[in-house]
Amino acid sequence: MTIDTGRRALLAGGGALTLSFALPGAAFAAPGELPKSLDKSPWLDAWIRIEANERITVFTGKAELGQGIKTALLQVVADELRLAPGRLQLVTADTARTPDEGITAGSNSMKDSGTALRHAAGQVRLRLGELAATRLGAPLGNLALKDGAFSAGARRVTFGQLVTGQELHLRATPVPAPPPPGPRTAIGKSVPRVDIPAKVTGGAAYVQDLRLPQMVHARIVRPPSQAARLIDVEVAAIERLPGVLKVVRDGRFLAVIAEGEYRAVKAATALARATRWETPASLPVHPDVNAFIRAQPAEVLPILARGAPVQAGRKFAARYTRPFQLHASIGPSCAVAQLVDGRYTVWTHTQGVFPLRTALAELIAVNEDTIRCIHVEGSGCYGHNGADDVAADAILLARALPGRPVRVQWMREEEHAWEPFGAAMVVQVAATLDSTGRIADWQHDVFTPPHNTRPGKAGNLLAATHLARPFVPPVAKPAPQPEGSGDRNAIPYYVLPNARVVHHFQPKPVLRTSALRGLGAYCNVFAIESFMDELARAANSDPVAFRLRHLADPRALDVIKLAAAKFGWDGYRRPARRGRGFAFARYKNLASYCAIAVEVEVARETGLVRITRAVSAVDCGEIVSPDGVRNQIEGGIIQSASWTLLEQVRFDASRVLTVDWASYPILRFAQAPDQIDVHLIDRPGQPFLGTGEAAQGPAAAAIANAVFDACGLRMRDLPLDRARVRKA
Repeated sequence: MTIDTGRRALLAGGGALTLSFALPGAAFAAPGELPKSLDKSPWLDAWIRIEANERITVFTGKAELGQGIKTALLQVVADELRLAPGRLQLVTADTARTPDEGITAGSNSMKDSGTALRHAAGQVRLRLGELAATRLGAPLGNLALKDGAFSAGARRVTFGQLVTGQELHLRATPVPAPPPPGPRTAIGKSVPRVDIPAKVTGGAAYVQDLRLPQMVHARIVRPPSQAARLIDVEVAAIERLPGVLKVVRDGRFLAVIAEGEYRAVKAATALARATRWETPASLPVHPDVNAFIRAQPAEVLPILARGAPVQAGRKFAARYTRPFQLHASIGPSCAVAQLVDGRYTVWTHTQGVFPLRTALAELIAVNEDTIRCIHVEGSGCYGHNGADDVAADAILLARALPGRPVRVQWMREEEHAWEPFGAAMVVQVAATLDSTGRIADWQHDVFTPPHNTRPGKAGNLLAATHLARPFVPPVAKPAPQPEGSGDRNAIPYYVLPNARVVHHFQPKPVLRTSALRGLGAYCNVFAIESFMDELARAANSDPVAFRLRHLADPRALDVIKLAAAKFGWDGYRRPARRGRGFAFARYKNLASYCAIAVEVEVARETGLVRITRAVSAVDCGEIVSPDGVRNQIEGGIIQSASWTLLEQVRFDASRVLTVDWASYPILRFAQAPDQIDVHLIDRPGQPFLGTGEAAQGPAAAAIANAVFDACGLRMRDLPLDRARVRKA
């Protein structure tokens, strides 16, 4: 298999609108004025290619993770070029073909890639229009544009005809193109998602489904715990098993490669039995999350200091906790790698193909340009799960068996025990109410280990830490505000005259932790919005009215009022065993606005909390795909319900115990909310704001507030599972 190192070779045999990449040292006009992603890759052929045969290809450095960006990005370009989205082809995250847009995370895909593609497509449209005006001998303003062709009366010229026989080199300019004339053709409409058909028909939708010619299969034999030491392993008998091609050992890294997947599984099982490990106790077991987390060494990082502490007034304080949690992807992580003629290809569901390539190059001591990482969607990948780790496994084994594609599929217990966990958190909040019932003072302290240790360095890859010459994980660092990491959304969005927020960052976690969807926003919003509910009741104020009194942003007011109205908040009558809860947040204080009202039913006898109804209102700027936004908010509410009601990692002195679905249950279909309604506020002309992580924090707080309303239990420690509710 050869590796296509670029698109230039594809130009042979016909003309195309291709706009060359910058040469090293080339001058950039007006730096910083282009959209972020476009400023990083300012040459338009990095984003859009039009060929003489009318084929139009769109390139994005972002990865489809199930959030629907393949469809939404095509809609953006289709609208600018006045085409049907079906006329376009999309290439996502590929280190040999697409722009480097870093990691697909933080609900930034539409803000970054969508804005860059809108800007680039508009400039492509203008340049094509200029060519058409010359070809047709008519003023540009008199031309009509439809379905990939410009026309002046009866005369017509297509995009492909305009580029035939020439190669145009063009660099993006900071000035955006004016909107195309006429109504929007694709943006704002719910079009069928391009990634769905294969998923619902059993097609090849995921990297787990990838099958290549002459592919072989591998399984890893992990240590029984993170501190385990390999004493001895007998490999000779394993190498003689039917179908086994190779047993690979490098330090604590053990793997077997076989001709068939089942043979690889059987051989790995035998290899595990043939190993002897020493398993020392290395984990400080403590059932109290608050005591466990608060005891860890921390860097004290003030992130907000407004006004001064207020002495007068009624004082309130509360503490909220979140345990370690799993990504718990339905499909365990998988990757395929191949070494041919000194060059590696890795098919991976990582969220950052370029940072992963950098880490892999360091891992196997090669130049980055000898590795190509191609994103293939994974069956479950949001945040930093095992996707990068399994890619490291695959490239190590491809190096050991050159020529043939090596597929590495993690097992369920491997995924649960070894993926990077969502970090446990403790949030301590205190506030003062003045004589009018308004918040006069606020203090927020969040204690948490790292929330982002993604690759970029080999030491961030699991296998690298198990080698005979192990790589040491780099010291974790907190991300700066306003996005933050563990302190994401720790600064309340409310108008508070006196407020202090402190991030107690713990750089050396006891368990390996990294990005789980929303990072610290989930728990910070849970704490803030639960505490707002407590303060509202202390002030004898309706929880919705209390929030409105403390907000100034009109868009925040709009989503809260809409969610409350659609829920029927003011006319609500509480049925037996049921209660209502409300919460609001603007994700990262700069992305989407989301307000959620829920109704729950609490069974005191069993402790079961059931969500009967959830109503949300969302403002994500200009809406590209209404159905896509609803999908994201619905999914966020359901995922948050699973975290909030069920999920927590358990471990003893030496190992993680929650290694299957019995020990780590997630929300099942029968437990999903009976009804979810999502109401959208469209803001045409406003910037795109991400929605993928907007709902998780508000949903958690709304559920907890509804539990209190239903049965008087103020539950501040997650999850609100049956045992905890029964005990309370």
